[in-house]
Amino acid sequence: MKSNIFKFSLLVLSVLFVLFVVSACKTKSSGNTETNETTQKKWSVKMADAVMHDYDSLVYYLNPSKVKWEYDFAFLGQAIDRLGNIDPKYSKYMSDYIDYFIQEDGSVNTYKQSVYNIDRINPGKNVITLYKRTGEEKYKKVIDQLVEQMKNHPKTNSGGFWHKKVYPYQMWLDGIYMASPFLAQYAKEFNEPQWFDEVTYQIKLIYSKTKDEKTGLMYHAWDESKEQQWSDPETGLSPHFWSRAMGWYTMAIVDVLDYLPVNHVDRDSLIQILNATCADLLKVRDENTSLWYQVLDMGDAEGNYLEGSGSAMFAYVFAKGANKGYLDAKYRKYAEETFDGIINNLITEYPDGRIEMKDICGGCGLGGNPYRDGSFEYYITEKKVTNDTKGVAPFILAALELDK
Repeated sequence: MKSNIFKFSLLVLSVLFVLFVVSACKTKSSGNTETNETTQKKWSVKMADAVMHDYDSLVYYLNPSKVKWEYDFAFLGQAIDRLGNIDPKYSKYMSDYIDYFIQEDGSVNTYKQSVYNIDRINPGKNVITLYKRTGEEKYKKVIDQLVEQMKNHPKTNSGGFWHKKVYPYQMWLDGIYMASPFLAQYAKEFNEPQWFDEVTYQIKLIYSKTKDEKTGLMYHAWDESKEQQWSDPETGLSPHFWSRAMGWYTMAIVDVLDYLPVNHVDRDSLIQILNATCADLLKVRDENTSLWYQVLDMGDAEGNYLEGSGSAMFAYVFAKGANKGYLDAKYRKYAEETFDGIINNLITEYPDGRIEMKDICGGCGLGGNPYRDGSFEYYITEKKVTNDTKGVAPFILAALELDK
């Protein structure tokens, strides 16, 4: 009898021990899962979360005192919105920015068509997105206003859109991105195919005007009047190849191709330009980091630096171009190398998981007051901004294309 009781007791103790071990293992496993989820969070999400952690509204991002309808904040909103399939909060972050400016009657605070600033067109892509999602008429009214601006936007004698009314007869590479993808999307979504011809004309025109035959790189801007201090008296070209300017231009091409009909007469020409430009960009990529310098062809010059926004834009262009078949498949590998170069050289990750991206040029322009002369010294001394919109947005887009 005592023997049976003893055996039963041992059995009970054994069962209890097994249950304890299993429970402990589950707890440990649960903890590891949580740790792994934190560790394995993709870079696209990490960057979006970093932006939203620091500023709960895109309206006030980095510059709370200067709130306006602006191309680069809209650009960041477009990138973060792409994560809306993970959590609706990302799409809301974008829509809250747009809705801050758009009134119920379709008017847009801080936007004036009469100044003919091509930068103000880029937010139109966000507006098309919201119109497709909601069907609200106020968004359609804004879209129509932006298209109306481009119908009347002043042009050079050769037919190129001025960058701004205050910059007469000037085309900047930046401006191709600001208007072309929006107009191409508008052409497709609203059955206005005449805009396809306009878009491809603008892309080809500025390529013909700004391309350097020796390097294949493109100068930041061209002044048809040749009156600006920064312009070459014979060619009208600005003095240097700015990384982000070519980033804007090449992004414009891969994004326009999303909407351009496969049988459009200029489609092959755009793909050829993209291939030629990307091949020449590789020739000036830094071998050690796979990044690009602020002034593309002067990597050895004192003061030049490996710049974040241009590098991220090229990573996005290479990855998307390869994914879509516009570029050879090897460009995805190049994109991965550049993305890794950004992580290793420009990204700081903190213990709480937040990340920061450094060495992003805050902004470079030409002319204006105070006057920007386009010199090498000008480009390398403009302020660098941590987590600037123009760097983190293409970083997110590149991460999405690379599934990182």
